Amino acid sequence: MANLDSSFDHDTKDAAPALPRIRTITTTDLTDSLRLGWQDFLAQPSHLAFVAVIYPVIGVLLANLTVTYNIFPLLFPLLGGFALIGPFAAVGLYEISRRRERGLDSSWNHAFALLRSPALSQIMLLGAMLTGLFIAWLFAAWFIYRGLLGLPANVTTGEFLRTVFTTFDGWIMIVVGNSVGLLFAIAAFAISVTSFPHIIDRRVDVATAIRTSVAAVEQNPRVMMIWGLMVTGLLVLGCLPVLVGLVVVMPVLGHATWHLYRRLIDG
Repeated sequence: MANLDSSFDHDTKDAAPALPRIRTITTTDLTDSLRLGWQDFLAQPSHLAFVAVIYPVIGVLLANLTVTYNIFPLLFPLLGGFALIGPFAAVGLYEISRRRERGLDSSWNHAFALLRSPALSQIMLLGAMLTGLFIAWLFAAWFIYRGLLGLPANVTTGEFLRTVFTTFDGWIMIVVGNSVGLLFAIAAFAISVTSFPHIIDRRVDVATAIRTSVAAVEQNPRVMMIWGLMVTGLLVLGCLPVLVGLVVVMPVLGHATWHLYRRLIDG
């Protein structure tokens, strides 16, 4: 009997935490989440814009590095792949939305309150995972480019663009590169769409947050696909002109993600 009890205790400790109940949502929930995200932005536009400016500034710096160090072929993968770590960049915005929803003070300093949160280690761990996906995508993009085109290091921007858009290998690179990039985007989206808000809201561990996020996508595949397309479209619009629009798009999407999480996860 003692052995049975010991085995039971061991199994109980090893058992994964139960996931929260996941709701089935509709496209109305998506538009409502965006509407509420916009309202959050209007309620505190100054400090939200301050937090969000980190995203476009880093994007501009990355783009500048590709030109300065003559690695222009990585410019598009950098800008496209940078969206993979967007959910990590928006963690302060989730906290602001959480506080506004509960009627608490949502002044700008609370966007950085997570630095003192017990959940910080889990937030950083998940952020490191997304950063790892971002770096892996850059390596994949570089290998695809070198394998299909492999232009000289001193190639001009004009020559690079001409080769990409007017040659068979260039179009193959576009198709293969975008296909591989889509796989990275799907992976990042599935593991992070509700994970950061979940960790902030309930102090769960990364494994539980990821399992819940993936389960939410699996239960609402069509609606979540539409949400992914909406996010992509808004980010593309935000990149015009010269990433300036991200100062508005990023906080709105960040807050909308919080409200979408609240509709997806029960409790």
